[in-house]
Amino acid sequence: MKKLDAESPETKSADTVSGNVEVLKSLFPDAVTEGKIDFEVLKQLLGGAVDEREEKYGLNWHGKRRARQIALTPSTGTLLPCPEESVDWDTTHNLMIEGDNLEVLKLLQKSYAGKVKMIYIDPPYNTGKDFVYPDDFRNNIKNYLELTAQMESDRKISSNTEASGRFHTDWLNMMLPRLRLARSLLREDGVIAVSIDDAEIANLRNVLSEVFGIENFIANITWEKGRKNDAKLFSAGHEYLVIFAKSLLSLREAGVVWREEKPGAREIWEKYLELRAQYQTDERAIERGLQQWYSDLPKGHPSKKWSRYKRVDRNGPWRDRDISWPGGGGPKYEVIHPITKLPCAIPEAGWRYAQPEEMQRQIKLGLVEFRDDHTEPPFRKAHIRPIPDELENDSEVDADESSDEGSEEFANQVRSTYFYKQSQVSVKEMRALMGEKVFNNPKDCEELARLFDYCTSADRDALFLDFFAGSGTSGEAAWRLNARDAGQRRWIMVQLPEPLDPTKKEQKLAAKFCGSIQKPLTIAELTKERLRRAGAKVKADSPLFVGDIGFRVFRLAPSNIRAWEPDAADLEDSLLKNAEHLVQGRKEQDVLYELLLKLGLDLCVPIETKTMAGKTVHSIGGGALIVCLADGLTKGVVEELANGIVDWRKALAPAVDTRVVFKDTGFADDIAKTNMAAILNQAGIADVRSL
Repeated sequence: MKKLDAESPETKSADTVSGNVEVLKSLFPDAVTEGKIDFEVLKQLLGGAVDEREEKYGLNWHGKRRARQIALTPSTGTLLPCPEESVDWDTTHNLMIEGDNLEVLKLLQKSYAGKVKMIYIDPPYNTGKDFVYPDDFRNNIKNYLELTAQMESDRKISSNTEASGRFHTDWLNMMLPRLRLARSLLREDGVIAVSIDDAEIANLRNVLSEVFGIENFIANITWEKGRKNDAKLFSAGHEYLVIFAKSLLSLREAGVVWREEKPGAREIWEKYLELRAQYQTDERAIERGLQQWYSDLPKGHPSKKWSRYKRVDRNGPWRDRDISWPGGGGPKYEVIHPITKLPCAIPEAGWRYAQPEEMQRQIKLGLVEFRDDHTEPPFRKAHIRPIPDELENDSEVDADESSDEGSEEFANQVRSTYFYKQSQVSVKEMRALMGEKVFNNPKDCEELARLFDYCTSADRDALFLDFFAGSGTSGEAAWRLNARDAGQRRWIMVQLPEPLDPTKKEQKLAAKFCGSIQKPLTIAELTKERLRRAGAKVKADSPLFVGDIGFRVFRLAPSNIRAWEPDAADLEDSLLKNAEHLVQGRKEQDVLYELLLKLGLDLCVPIETKTMAGKTVHSIGGGALIVCLADGLTKGVVEELANGIVDWRKALAPAVDTRVVFKDTGFADDIAKTNMAAILNQAGIADVRSL
């Protein structure tokens, strides 16, 4: 039985440095000797690609090197489960984590690296009133506990003002390590969107370009929220959404095209379904009903703009569309009219389809509509919800047809990099939900849902991450999308338990609200309560939706080991070497979830518990991991317990090899320990460990 100790890879959080060395080794094996990089050899192998000039293009600031090092330093913490603060703990796959996002991002590396489809963050805008987190390279967990008043200290959270002399520097030192860690959590086809305003937009673009690569920039969207009449020179009532891909090349190779449903298109489709149910196969009656509905719509209704979709066939409402070759010079061949049996007039620009066979295929699919006779060319159908064959034949549309006018031909549209929506909408919604104005500038839930859907429309089971959760809008936005299309999107929210000061005007109502629900006066408590209320509202608004509206709460804390003295060689010793090292008051469940984190398992994997030989045994991930942290494993207990584990594993039939973990000091002696390993090995369970 192998013992997991401080040096075991299984008991440590992700070692980013070792990972980087392995990548270099796979590319340049000559440059790695005994696990170390020989930079002279690496320079020779890279040849002219090495830039050794002192002055280089890029963003530099005081503390940048240290900020990079902080991102590489393993965490000394763990995440404690809080079922009593959660919603639907046993069934949910969403996570709300309370803690410093730098430490949390480190702890999530093993379990979630390469699994997040989209990251959205709304970091401090650094306007002089925001809290900018000062990381501590030596002991960031202690630093976190002191700043959030969970440990005796004279240190207090303070805003980052221009008078500090390190205004932009402090903000960049906070952002760089978090963005580096966030990048590794993204899938190769993942994207990140960051909200910001003019104060740090230039620095944000530069630091994102450094972390993600300037070649992976996608868009800089301007969100206009309304004019400020008290401005002295210009009214700056806008914010930005800066969007980068982890790998734009991956998106292109996968043929990813982002589109969104045109406003009003959904209502047309729903009306069509209603009329179809009423009139069945009588398409002329459906058309008359649809045209009357368009006519009755009030002025300004978004569906009225698409009233040209007034014809109907088995694929839904459609309108006519030009069938000629874009730009001219297209093929010319005979197309026989089905009634007159004579060749139809050929468009001056030629047919849209290069080959006659493709034209005939489109006709058979019912996507070409002939006129009364052959004297005019037929036309293509454009459905309010295009079928795949329509989209395939528009993949080669030229620049002229991709203009604003051309984009109206389909129910889907590409987004502009500018949009307008007043901020008061989200403020009113939040006040109605919470009963007080507990958040001064909450993000607009519908706009975030729109952004998430646009960037991930093909992934209805996408995993989202927001590590500056604030009011928790990202979580509600994902829920709303799921309720709308029966998706299974998941999310991870991370929020610092930043203390609220009831003596400050802008925090007074929020602090009062926390007191009224008998919770600590922190922003994280507001986040959790907003999510509880938002989930209930989503259920009320969509009574037929049976998806996941819960979340598991975890709280960042020091490791479950009592004495923690990290050094350069062991910054993250993982689990206890013996029972006496447990922090007083910690539960078996706390140790169990630290084990999940360090072994790289999802924090929402199913955990079943059974009693065998009087001892508690946990099965995680359908038998992928079986854990028994009980004491008193004597020779007499071991055989019954081992056989029980073997039988349970057979019943679960996991798709992967099972790992079984015990507490080393739980065994009464070495004989009991050896017997346990022997029985399990004989039954085909070779991976047996002790802590």
